Amino acid sequence: MTSTAYITHRDCQLHDMGSYHPEAPDRLTAISDHMIAQGLDSYFVYHDAPLATFQQLHRVHSAAHLERLKRASPELGIVHLDPDTAMNRHTWQAALRAAGAGIKAVDLVMAGEVENAFCAVRPPGHHAERAAAMGFCFFNNIAVAAAHALVAHQLSRIAIVDFDVHHGNGTEDCFKGDSRVLMVGTFQHPFYPYSGTERPAFNMVNVPLSRGTDGEEFRSVVSDIWMPRLREFQPEMILISAGFDAHYEDEMGGLKFLEKDYAWVTVQLKQLAEECAQKRIVSMLEGGYSLSALARSVVAHLRVLAEI
Repeated sequence: MTSTAYITHRDCQLHDMGSYHPEAPDRLTAISDHMIAQGLDSYFVYHDAPLATFQQLHRVHSAAHLERLKRASPELGIVHLDPDTAMNRHTWQAALRAAGAGIKAVDLVMAGEVENAFCAVRPPGHHAERAAAMGFCFFNNIAVAAAHALVAHQLSRIAIVDFDVHHGNGTEDCFKGDSRVLMVGTFQHPFYPYSGTERPAFNMVNVPLSRGTDGEEFRSVVSDIWMPRLREFQPEMILISAGFDAHYEDEMGGLKFLEKDYAWVTVQLKQLAEECAQKRIVSMLEGGYSLSALARSVVAHLRVLAEI
């Protein structure tokens, strides 16, 4: 059995926020090209991401938010929702695919068809709040996946792990105070979106990192703070907001992680999943804007997930 599913869709490359925008279609091309160059493409079972339904999205987003986004979708050109978040005529469909990928991944893992899954999708999701798109994000893909696991598969404990350089404010907005979800995260602070440090809810383990923090300090945080809380929680599934913009080469932020750090944290999460979650992991792409560093980091992450 192939242990890892790779879920994506060509629609995700049609979403385009402008020629100089860092969240560009080339991100997905860079990942797939590097996988092929490394000879890894045959190790995965590939699935097209379905379209998320209104009902599935409505578990974490307000109806007004969904309707507002649908209305904002342009026939031509680019429409800005805020200075860094914009829609073209393909964005609505791409966002539905990105959210749908997480739902498909949860279904595959819960059915036992694969042990884990990686969703190579864009737009990303972890900044999207219940009622607001922001930070390149429209729907909160990881939150939609978590809600699907809770509602459709009746799991009672979901862990969300977020190592993006930016705080996953949207995911926190969706699940703060929800005892069924434990979210652990690291993020550069002070930095966009300038959140995550003001009296977080009991189920939010937010660890701000100062500019210049390297992988060694990140590993200490994971070992000393994340893992004890995660083991105490005993999740039945682990969802990863896999942002790779904390990489040393990524100019979007100021942290200094390397590919080996992403591989290491994936090893820790795989061990935890084996202990308490029947090996169930769903990982979803978030940030990562230096194309070479992104591709190398995703491949390091995938090698561990697929045991290559």
